[in-house]
Amino acid sequence: MLQNLFSPNFIFYVITIPVSLVFHEFAHAWTADRLGDHTARLAGRLSLNPLVHLDPLGLILILFGPIGWAKPVPVDVSRLRHPRRDLMFVALAGPASNLLLAVVCFLVLRAMPVSGFSAGGLPAFALQLLTWGAVVNVTLCVFNLIPVPPLDGSRVVSAWVPYRHLSWYHRYETYGPFLLLLVVVIPPLRNTILSPILNASWHLVASWFGFYTGGF
Repeated sequence: MLQNLFSPNFIFYVITIPVSLVFHEFAHAWTADRLGDHTARLAGRLSLNPLVHLDPLGLILILFGPIGWAKPVPVDVSRLRHPRRDLMFVALAGPASNLLLAVVCFLVLRAMPVSGFSAGGLPAFALQLLTWGAVVNVTLCVFNLIPVPPLDGSRVVSAWVPYRHLSWYHRYETYGPFLLLLVVVIPPLRNTILSPILNASWHLVASWFGFYTGGF
């Protein structure tokens, strides 16, 4: 924990992670509201106010540890116009918002004259902030698309599970969080399973905008 606190990059985590989580949860709420379920609106979640989306413990853990969370957006599936399909869209909205933020960071980085940056000045700070903004949002996008409950990817998969197999899938949802916790918390599993996925995704998305391994 102290190692993260005294890291020169810690200030960028403090800025980019909360902003990214807020947009992620807002996207869930906004999409559910547009698809007929106003539960999130009534709960005050149709807002970009960080206080309504951030969970203090989850934020501390994500800043200082390998995993964390924001407050889940309440969704009443029965109020969605097409429950299974629309729940998939609600789930995809969060990762999509993070991908959009990453794209914005990349586009601004592409537009900025790198030669004009000076070490230690505000322009250099902006360069680092945008870079970490891209890293954090690509990571959140890909991580949340992993099809393990309670991540958004599991909701996407559930929309395609045949009705006759839903009982089996619900049992899988019961054990999913424990499986996810093991993969994230145990270093050998994290380094073997999770890190390669996230690293490959980062390099792939960065390459779309002309940034390669040596660039970040």
